[in-house]
Amino acid sequence: MNTAYFLINTICNLYLMIVLMRIWLQLARADFYNPVSQFVVKATNPVLKPLRRVIPGFFGIDMAAVLLAILVATLKLVLFKALHIMDASWGTMLLVGALSVLKTAGTMLFWVMIVRALLSWVSQGNNPIEYLLFQLTEPLLAPIRRIIPAMGGLDLSMLVAFIILQVLNFLMGDLIGPLWWQL
Repeated sequence: MNTAYFLINTICNLYLMIVLMRIWLQLARADFYNPVSQFVVKATNPVLKPLRRVIPGFFGIDMAAVLLAILVATLKLVLFKALHIMDASWGTMLLVGALSVLKTAGTMLFWVMIVRALLSWVSQGNNPIEYLLFQLTEPLLAPIRRIIPAMGGLDLSMLVAFIILQVLNFLMGDLIGPLWWQL
């Protein structure tokens, strides 16, 4: 059972992250000619193109991709239930799937910001991945920079963003309970 759990969890989580990256790339209006962006588009287009014919966008948000992300997270839970790995009611799986998408999005944001911070220390600045990370995180960090400017040459916006993410994570844990920490 551990092998099945590992495979299902890994495959579903990887595809969920790719779908969430697609949503994030569109929201940030990132460069779609970037090699990473091209991979994300090619990995999600086979499923998203038919969905988009039925589900329209809403205020610039690709609702077909949002639905696909929730379906991928819910599919993982359904497979766990079918293999008797998880014991949950069928009615709550869609809600838990949506919560799982939310938690995965927050985790992705955290790790993308960590990678961007580490690359800023060692990179020369001409890397397409670094430019993409800049495009993804800058819409979130720029408003913080307007409130808290650089002090002594140190940009504290990333630190403030980490604190905000942690506060939101703990708030969700307080509101939802132990289920949030198990996702």
